[in-house]
Amino acid sequence: MTGSTPVREPSTPSPPPGHSPDTYAPAAHGHGKDKFWALAVGAAGVVYGDIGTSPIYAFRESLHGAMKDGLARAEVLGVISLMLWALIFVVTIKYAIFIMRADNKGEGGVLSLMALAQHAIGRRTSMVFLLGVAGAALFYGDAVLTPAISVLSAVEGINLAIPAFNPNWVQPVAIGILVALFAAQARGTGKVGLVFGPLMVVWFLVLAALGIMHIRDDVGIFAAFNPAYAIGFLTTHGAAAFIVLGSVFLCVTGAEALYADMGHFGKGPIRGAWLFFVLPCLALNYLGQGAMVLAHPELAENPFFLMAPDWGLVPLSLLTMAATIIASQAVITGAFSLTQQAIQLGLLPRLEIRYTNEEQRGQIYLPQINWLLLTGVIALVIVFRSSSNLASAYGIAVTATMMVDSFLIYIVMTKLWSFRPWLAVLIVTPFLVVDSAFLGANLLKVFAGGWFPILLGGCLLFMMLTWVRGTGILMAKTRRDSVPLIDLIESLKIGPPARVRGTAVFLTSTLDAAPIALLHNLKHNKVLHERNVILKVVTADTPRVPDGSRAVVHKLSEDFVSIELTFGFMESPNVPRVLAQMRKSGGPKFDIMNTSFFLGRRTVLPSQKGGMPHWQDKIYIALARASANASDFFHIPSGRAVELGAQIVV
Repeated sequence: MTGSTPVREPSTPSPPPGHSPDTYAPAAHGHGKDKFWALAVGAAGVVYGDIGTSPIYAFRESLHGAMKDGLARAEVLGVISLMLWALIFVVTIKYAIFIMRADNKGEGGVLSLMALAQHAIGRRTSMVFLLGVAGAALFYGDAVLTPAISVLSAVEGINLAIPAFNPNWVQPVAIGILVALFAAQARGTGKVGLVFGPLMVVWFLVLAALGIMHIRDDVGIFAAFNPAYAIGFLTTHGAAAFIVLGSVFLCVTGAEALYADMGHFGKGPIRGAWLFFVLPCLALNYLGQGAMVLAHPELAENPFFLMAPDWGLVPLSLLTMAATIIASQAVITGAFSLTQQAIQLGLLPRLEIRYTNEEQRGQIYLPQINWLLLTGVIALVIVFRSSSNLASAYGIAVTATMMVDSFLIYIVMTKLWSFRPWLAVLIVTPFLVVDSAFLGANLLKVFAGGWFPILLGGCLLFMMLTWVRGTGILMAKTRRDSVPLIDLIESLKIGPPARVRGTAVFLTSTLDAAPIALLHNLKHNKVLHERNVILKVVTADTPRVPDGSRAVVHKLSEDFVSIELTFGFMESPNVPRVLAQMRKSGGPKFDIMNTSFFLGRRTVLPSQKGGMPHWQDKIYIALARASANASDFFHIPSGRAVELGAQIVV
């Protein structure tokens, strides 16, 4: 076997042993102008599903917090002003204009931002790592809460549209819809996604139309654009204003999706859809709700559905149901994508990943995550019973993730964009002040339900840190007990074993030590293939790696070659395909059907001393057992894979 050494850019250290990369490769970038509006429509359906359904409950919950001794005009104007300026400052200025500049090779999201910050610093630091992991863990709280509160809100609206609808049916109907939604995930979102964009466009147009219908109820509602009303409300209502602020935040939940989904649609379409379509429609609807309540305070109990005329209640309820399902679908898809990134970056064990579309690698399905999410969502519906109760749990996870984004963007500004520290502080401080205010307001709801996302995020954070620490200990122990690869090759020259035809590929976490599978093959089978490849898969701190920079090949001897394959943290590690493509670039020539892939399967045992506490060892072992089969993870044909086991104490 001959080898060449293509040059590639340095990558970050590989994940710990037992780990390997994976994530998806989203749609290609660089879309032409002719596709701009098509992408903008798609963004309206996927990116803005969460924030687009906030009018169903955000204003209602904010009014409930403000209503104590009646509802004064200044209170309605103050609440609407807070909501409008939250949309302008948090979504438009912070995310659409500023944070989306942090483009990690076209990708965004908290883990992508963490990787960008680590790249800017030049190494993995504990602070940046913990911020990124905490933000990722908290995202799952949003992924569980959004389907529950959205679908419950929509089903509750049926009470107004169909008087005969029994309120006791709300929970069973909501659970039935959620079960159907999660069960459909295995089919993929490709066909359903074709109607997401157009249907959400209809939804936003209906929001705008309802708002315009009622703005004439009291055109003085436009005074809410004056921030003095928002400031006045906060300064005159004391603790009550702080409570209301927690409900006002509901109108911007989903803002992080602008950045997280940047790789799917690009900056331009996402920004264009927001500035010229989504934001105006949301603003008109909130203004309409406010004007209607000013003219008819008795409608404050459920202003969104009461905006519709009697004949429109049923169509609006059905459209709302569809919109909430889309919002739920968007956050479920986001949870799948985030999980892939977490696996790729070494934060979670390998999990089964199914690709539901041969052309769009971003369309994936993770069965374990899907059913865990469904279990959590159903538990929320049963425990909290109504969307109003769930509103108390909503917000903490999202605000905390937004604060993480603010801290990480400061690092990117100073280390990567070369901003002077004082200027970076000047820019980021307003973001942190607003984030802190929203987080503080939501923390007041901890005992009313806010404990749930904190508990869920804390558990996930602990599991991620346990996995990282355990695999680190495993790596250190493996290195201590390993045999240097060069020494093994030299010893094989002195006492060569029996030879068999073909090529053997041994996957390993380090190229310096002899893979466990190679040692076991020599010990038990007492044979060596004609050609042997020591293969290591590493993760770069970029979403994707160019094909020409993916492989580094070193010839170690006449019959041994080492290859390091680098995948971006949003790519799928299809090892056989990359090896087969290497011959086109002048690299080693592989006949996959005459190649055997040897993988080491470790049975991890708890240690009585050293390492982690015994109870934490058991958690790590449970996570390791849940790990997906390595051959499936690397797309190795089952007929070409050979697994050799070993026991190791962690």
